[in-house]
Amino acid sequence: MKRIAIPFALVLGLSVAGCSDLSNTQQKTLSGGAIGAGVGAAGTLVTGGCVTCGAAIGGAVGAGTGYVLSKTED
Repeated sequence: MKRIAIPFALVLGLSVAGCSDLSNTQQKTLSGGAIGAGVGAAGTLVTGGCVTCGAAIGGAVGAGTGYVLSKTED
């Protein structure tokens, strides 16, 4: 377990640090895509569908929603 925990923590830390200077629109698009991918994967896992397809479709819908919501706030 320790062998995988250190690289995982390193990648997680670098990915979070890479998002520090994103604009509001970029942050909302990225977080919408991540949330959508998670919900899509979980939904297709429960219903017995293709998890990868659900994650891809959910991510695309979530990213689009995050983008539209950030633009309507302006």
